[in-house]
Amino acid sequence: MEYYIDLGSSTIKVYEYDKELTLLEEHSIYFKNNFDKEKGISEENLQELCDYFTHLKETYNLKYENTHIYVTGIFRELSLSKKQELVKLFNDKFDLHFNIISHGIENYYLGKAMDNDYNGKKVLIINMGGKTTELVTFYQNKITDTKNLKIGVADLLNNFDKVNNPYSGNTIEEMENFIKEKCASLNLDTDYDCAIFTGGEERFELLTGFNLIENTLFHDNIHKYMLSLEDYIKGTEKVFYDISLEELYKLMPGNPKWMDGARSGAIIPLVLFKLANANWIIPSDLNLINGVINDL
Repeated sequence: MEYYIDLGSSTIKVYEYDKELTLLEEHSIYFKNNFDKEKGISEENLQELCDYFTHLKETYNLKYENTHIYVTGIFRELSLSKKQELVKLFNDKFDLHFNIISHGIENYYLGKAMDNDYNGKKVLIINMGGKTTELVTFYQNKITDTKNLKIGVADLLNNFDKVNNPYSGNTIEEMENFIKEKCASLNLDTDYDCAIFTGGEERFELLTGFNLIENTLFHDNIHKYMLSLEDYIKGTEKVFYDISLEELYKLMPGNPKWMDGARSGAIIPLVLFKLANANWIIPSDLNLINGVINDL
């Protein structure tokens, strides 16, 4: 049995691999809170991280030879000495390798994860995290472009303190305008057939009742659903203004904190969908670990 762990800026996802990849559990920690490149993640977050890995070690019998950790996002911003401290800590305390991967390697695995038959369509892949967003273009079933953006959910959470009121006190429009300014220099093509939004989006849209219909653009036996840009906007409005934060938490009892980024997490892709003129959206639960497995 092999274990694969995706450790990002705010969420840790734990997978088991034995012929098939299975998500075992996930846990959210806001590593951006009180983060400092030179001082590292906060003591509180470091303790929670260690406590969680102690739980994982005990629960799944994680060992150096059967566990593969892929660390992304905010951890790339740490000073070299702080990166080395975390590597040493995980080696000494857990006998595990704290493997911080580059943006380029993350793009590579994202490409591997999304390397499917898209029926020749031009597809924009959006992989958004807490501090970064990766864009990959597939055309004629080949990767033709990659872009890395230093924006993520944390940027919105840091700048809009009312978005997680019981019902959002910040509007979709003001948050969109903020991201548009951040993306002012981004040059995207405007002839995409669709955009795929990864990282648990299919699960989220099913839970919150977005108007998903059968995917008729391509058939890869993975992405069953699609929705129009208009329906994506309507679904986002529902999450902002009609579903309370408490109700969102109840939809994901195993890791309710994930929902703290749900409203903000809809805005960056919304801006990108519009910039790319992508009128059809494909929600996806794939992420870089799927790419790691596909690369084996």
